[in-house]
Amino acid sequence: MDLDNPVVRLCGEGMRAEVEGRPDDARALFSQAWEQASDDYEACVAAHYLARHQPTVADRLYWNRVCLQRADAVGDERVAAFYPSLHVALAHCHRELGNIDAAARHFRHAADHLDALPTGPYGEWLRYTVAEGLRDTGALVRTPGEERLAQLLESLCERKDLRSLALPLPAFVGNLGTPSDHERLAQAAQQLHAEQRLSPQEQEALRHAVAALP
Repeated sequence: MDLDNPVVRLCGEGMRAEVEGRPDDARALFSQAWEQASDDYEACVAAHYLARHQPTVADRLYWNRVCLQRADAVGDERVAAFYPSLHVALAHCHRELGNIDAAARHFRHAADHLDALPTGPYGEWLRYTVAEGLRDTGALVRTPGEERLAQLLESLCERKDLRSLALPLPAFVGNLGTPSDHERLAQAAQQLHAEQRLSPQEQEALRHAVAALP
């Protein structure tokens, strides 16, 4: 975002106030940003942050919808990175309101826009959030191989075998159900199996899981 833009600058000050534990100041700054917005881009930015400080789920849903409408009106690369988190926010609102089908739809839209994010911790964390949302809303169902792998990963988590978890766990929790995600998960599981670092019983369970993966 253009940090010289006055609306963006106000939102940055609002985020700083939020981090410093000054929610009233943050809300006031975001409201000021909305009032000063002079085009769809600035209104999109302001609405995105203003939605964070609403008293009810319905109010958050309203402002996130406003943000989506303004982002669609902009329609260029300036707002491309907004869509993943925006659709996640909309999905969370719908899920809290009991609109599971709408929540699943927005989680899927978020997944479709993840490639707009740069690589790094934020993008990976949002991927995990989207994958979890897809599973929780029934939009993504684990395959038999994934279920078997989940049981093994839970066992490794219980005994805190971080070395064994390092490769397959990120691929598992970030699986969006795409062909590339299935391939990434299968490769991670195969690599763990090839290391032969697990007990014979776990190696056998992992072998069966790998064989059943897509």
